[in-house]
Amino acid sequence: MKILVVNAGSSSLKYQLFDMDNGDVLAKGLCERIGIDGAITHKCPGKPDHKVDADFPNHKAAIELVLSLLTDKELGVIRSVDEIGAVGHRFAHGGEKLRQSSVLGDEEIKYLESIVELNPLHGPPAISGFKACKEVMPSIKHVGVFDTSYYATIEDYAYIYPIPYELYEEYKIRRYGFHGTSHRYVAAKAAEMLGKKDAKIITCHLGNGSSITATMNGKSVDTSMGFTPQDGVPMGTRSGALDPTVPSFIMKKLGIGAEEVDKILNSKSGLLGVSGVSSDCRDVCAAADKGEYRSQLALKILVHHIKKIIGSYVAEMNGLDALVFTAGIGENDRGLRANVCREMSYLGIEMDEEVNATCPRGEDVDVSAKGAKVKTFVIPTNEEYMIALDTMNLVK
Repeated sequence: MKILVVNAGSSSLKYQLFDMDNGDVLAKGLCERIGIDGAITHKCPGKPDHKVDADFPNHKAAIELVLSLLTDKELGVIRSVDEIGAVGHRFAHGGEKLRQSSVLGDEEIKYLESIVELNPLHGPPAISGFKACKEVMPSIKHVGVFDTSYYATIEDYAYIYPIPYELYEEYKIRRYGFHGTSHRYVAAKAAEMLGKKDAKIITCHLGNGSSITATMNGKSVDTSMGFTPQDGVPMGTRSGALDPTVPSFIMKKLGIGAEEVDKILNSKSGLLGVSGVSSDCRDVCAAADKGEYRSQLALKILVHHIKKIIGSYVAEMNGLDALVFTAGIGENDRGLRANVCREMSYLGIEMDEEVNATCPRGEDVDVSAKGAKVKTFVIPTNEEYMIALDTMNLVK
């Protein structure tokens, strides 16, 4: 079965076509600057990359171009759109009702539209992307895969905030968690590498957006992101966890409103805010190597918060079998991985720094020190494959 995976942003549309008989990616690409002066990059193994300017005023025009490329005699990989068995759509938020991947119909879309205020950044474009795909491919089943659904197993005492309970009942203010599809994939891969289904695993998805999740016996028990993706460790431009009175203090001191302080905490904080250099960890590391104090401080703050969360999850699970690094920073920043794992031997976390410093990128690697009680893995994430797998299982 061939599954098309679609991840729609406000002005972009990423796609991958999988052959699920063997897990191969037949084609993938990105439509950029939808509604402006767009471009598309289309890649197929064994063929030259195809990148051209394209005029797509909306997501429908973008997906129509994608399908035309997939079926093109020279650039394509399928003869007809009819070869696509189903389409899987990535949604960041499924709210409280969509607690697992689901075939999307009118009822599901109506519910997703009703919770847009919980997910104003990612919700509307994902819905627009689905509607565009459904209009162009009406006879094909469409499946929604929700980042939040991996956290449906978290206990109420871990997701309910200690605020008046009525605020949860009325406005659904609670911990939801994000990056769930990535954490689900790498936790399952780690359990496979351990050869242990009932493992206690901490997965660190570290990138421009970062989150840490605790998984026990194949089910999540806690995660660092909360009501929004703002919570948890510092990120590229997000502050992460703060004293709750900091936003109101900033508002009073600067004479600004809620939207302005949200912009500060979401777009001007994190690595960018502390370093003053960049939101990109590579740039901050380069500045730190040159001796720039604020860049060095930004990296120390990030490591400090990651270590605190790891320690709290070890306590919560009463043990640990594996620590996993994934995503852009987690997979590629060898120095940060080493700094996180230093002075963690009391918890059984010990890294072979030589293996870590030389391990190949893009592969599943055990970077644990010989004899370490806890395994430390670097595992490239593959959210798109998980979306394709869920989609295939549902439509089959």
